Amino acid sequence: MPPSHNPDLADAPQNTMDALVQLSFLIQGLLTRVASDHDLSLIQIRLLGVLRDRRPGMLELARHLGLDKSSMTGLVTRAEKRGLVQRLPSPHDGRSVLVSLTPAGQRLTKRITAEVDQQITALTTSLTATEHTHIRALAAKLLHAAATSDAAQ
Repeated sequence: MPPSHNPDLADAPQNTMDALVQLSFLIQGLLTRVASDHDLSLIQIRLLGVLRDRRPGMLELARHLGLDKSSMTGLVTRAEKRGLVQRLPSPHDGRSVLVSLTPAGQRLTKRITAEVDQQITALTTSLTATEHTHIRALAAKLLHAAATSDAAQ
């Protein structure tokens, strides 16, 4: 059967761009579904993910999430009203604030992380141990290249 008639091959990525974009759509869809299950938006789940292991200032948080100052303020305010995050005065700069998870935010973030991990594990179950290692190494290399490129700009 020619590739154009094989449904499995018809949707196969034709090049690196297609592969990465299709994978991105798959992961974004997974994250969106998990977020929706917890009455969160994709950007809110990303906020919780960034705050898992750090207490950034608003500007750093905005850079991580690709948001402008007013959007960042609104996002943090909504999460604060849900009791998921809190603003703390910066010990280094009296004019700025740090954003951190509340205990409720930590619990929700752990639940969401476990759910996403479970779904990613199910998604990647057909990969061998070597393929898991390769995909992590390739992702790290791409993320490092992007960070280096961003730092140079």
